[in-house]
Amino acid sequence: MKTAVAGVVAGTLGNWGSRSKPAAAANEPPIKIAGYAYDRVRAIQDGRLGPKGFNTSFHVENIYSLNENLFGASRKYEVSETGLIPFVTKYANDGFRDYTLLPVFISRMFRHRNIFVRKDSGIEKPEDLRGKRVGTPGYGMSACTWIRGFLQDMHGIKPEDMHWIETTASSDGGKLQGDKFGQYLLPDDFPLEKGPPGVDESDLIIAGDVDALMTAVTPKVFLDGNPKVRRLYPDFRSAERAYYSKTGVFPIMHVIAIRRDFAESNPELPRTSFSMYSQARQAAYDDLETTTSLKVTLPWVTQEFEDTRALMGDNFWPYGVKANLKELDLIMRYTHEQGLAKRRLEVAEIFHPSTLGLSEG
Repeated sequence: MKTAVAGVVAGTLGNWGSRSKPAAAANEPPIKIAGYAYDRVRAIQDGRLGPKGFNTSFHVENIYSLNENLFGASRKYEVSETGLIPFVTKYANDGFRDYTLLPVFISRMFRHRNIFVRKDSGIEKPEDLRGKRVGTPGYGMSACTWIRGFLQDMHGIKPEDMHWIETTASSDGGKLQGDKFGQYLLPDDFPLEKGPPGVDESDLIIAGDVDALMTAVTPKVFLDGNPKVRRLYPDFRSAERAYYSKTGVFPIMHVIAIRRDFAESNPELPRTSFSMYSQARQAAYDDLETTTSLKVTLPWVTQEFEDTRALMGDNFWPYGVKANLKELDLIMRYTHEQGLAKRRLEVAEIFHPSTLGLSEG
């Protein structure tokens, strides 16, 4: 299945097949693109795709540095991956306007797998989380926002039904996004407290100071095989597939941003960048689909690809606002209801106007 990008002129992109990118002309202005090295951006990273007339370079960064560059003083990347929920909160609360978004949802992930519980906590099902102490490296994390959302929507458990402990460290060693404690727009009596200095979420659950963990990373205590800790959803794949079957929602984590001054100077680039990312994602689909030889280092990857399409459709990782309105509306609701954003944003206001009508055929 070949997806086509409606309304975007593919001829404005370079396409150099499997060969290396040709040397840029000396007078070509640079475009620095930053993000994770996903399979769905490999064709951009290796130079097969890029806007014509520009010297494109791809810089591999993690989400901590991506957000720091985007929201800090640097802003050195013209095009950058960023967390969608952090962007929404900065836009709503701080008037952040230095970047605008492309409807390219580069990172998505179901989050049932990210709830961990002590085996002696008495938590056997989601409803048992009421009244329990929950540790997290960040109350405002995208993963936690989605988890709280489906716990409330699917199980009737409100955020205030749990007691939250926000740690000052993460057991994956990642640099947390500064001290955000106290910046949340929560009632004074909301059950959230700051954890002790230097104590991460794994330390808390090992010590019995919390009953459960909700975090974007797999905590070290679980990776180490500690017998005291298990997942709330041991068969998380089945739980996540059931969630999708019922809701049609594939949670969005990260999005692509373009620096606003750069987009204004090059008004065609938001549209052509959308096309570039769409074509790069199609190249990843093609690698998954091939049966002549396995391009992905998993023996049954073709079957997983077929199973995913059977459940979620041919273009199961869609770009474009219209194809993702359900997820985007949930993000706007969750960030406002959960005390992260001071107002509920309208979906259209955060995306570059020229990309609002773009879709994939």
